[in-house]
Amino acid sequence: MEPIKQHDKRHLDTMPAGALGIVPIKGCEEMASEIDYYLTRWRAERESEHKDSLAYISYKRPSYILDCNLPRFGTGEGKGVMLESVRGMDLYLIADVVNYSETYKMFGFENHMSPDDHYQNLKRAIAAIGGKARRITVIMPYLYESRQHKRTARESLDCAIALQELVRMGVDNIITFDAHDPRVMNAIPLNGFDTVQPAYQFIKGLLRNVDDLHIDNEHMLIISPDEGGMKRAVYYANVLGLDMGMFYKRRDYTQIVNGENPVVAHEFLGSSVEGKDMVVIDDMLSSGDSIIEVARQLKKRKAKRVFICETFGLFTDGIEKFDKAYEDGIIDKIITTNLVYQKPELQDRPWYVCCGMSKYLAYIIDTLNHDSSISDLLDPREKILNIIERYNKAREEGVKFQ
Repeated sequence: MEPIKQHDKRHLDTMPAGALGIVPIKGCEEMASEIDYYLTRWRAERESEHKDSLAYISYKRPSYILDCNLPRFGTGEGKGVMLESVRGMDLYLIADVVNYSETYKMFGFENHMSPDDHYQNLKRAIAAIGGKARRITVIMPYLYESRQHKRTARESLDCAIALQELVRMGVDNIITFDAHDPRVMNAIPLNGFDTVQPAYQFIKGLLRNVDDLHIDNEHMLIISPDEGGMKRAVYYANVLGLDMGMFYKRRDYTQIVNGENPVVAHEFLGSSVEGKDMVVIDDMLSSGDSIIEVARQLKKRKAKRVFICETFGLFTDGIEKFDKAYEDGIIDKIITTNLVYQKPELQDRPWYVCCGMSKYLAYIIDTLNHDSSISDLLDPREKILNIIERYNKAREEGVKFQ
């Protein structure tokens, strides 16, 4: 973890909404511990005019993590147990619904937890709170069932149903990252729903790991790998002052494979990519077949390097194909966040960069607990421009950018 710096602290003069509590759902303990690391140190050093008030008594604590036990019976059934009082608290529940590394015993078999299992654990924790908290915020970086976001036939709308279910259970706000389709928030129009983009962290991860970038139209292009990610790519292109291109997937609508129409080809729309660095922006890397094909198409068009930024690196079919793509010169870097479980062996790969999001989440939790605005955290364009300016200055001076 990065050392705490004086300028890292936010100036929050409002009273906290309630005593802060962080409840990590099984599989999120490490991230919760990192968030707690920042919060405890910021609050230990922060001075406030309200420090003598009764509401401020529990403001500075050695830890804000609350114990929530989620045991399983031999049949695989489970329950949630809060081991500490939460009455009147402002609670933040953190859940990683795609952490398949977590297991439990069922009829003697070792069972890996599915997104359904994690979501059920989240509901058990909310049920154990029993309506005693002042406010409940669910931080679910990978939004449960978010890939099933629209109905094209007689299909279930699982994500919308889950959001409505959480609200009925007493959840006030839901924070997610890079929702597959942000319009799913229409399912709960009277409750808080924020979808956050790790734009600054991606740019910082790229700048820290590549020394010779030229961020201008002559040397770099932003790429959307499909039509659904256009809005995301347009934001990066506008902030960085770059042109963008887009691939669209030509599908075979006469057949269905694994629940969807198979992709026949990736067609490119945009200006020439020859001799330029490509920054491909996407929300999730699942099997990786599509994104590798996009990189291959860019290389065929004589792109210089291909950097892939993915909010969620799921790697559902393993990482061997990415090793081969790197060896073949198809990809240069894959940058993901630690918002979902990442295989330990990824850290050793020369093509892999992980962007830590714990400090950013700590900022969000700290600010919301004070009932202050997080608008500046949701739109980091000034921070992006500042870090690019520092990168260009370091490159001109011939020193390593940090």
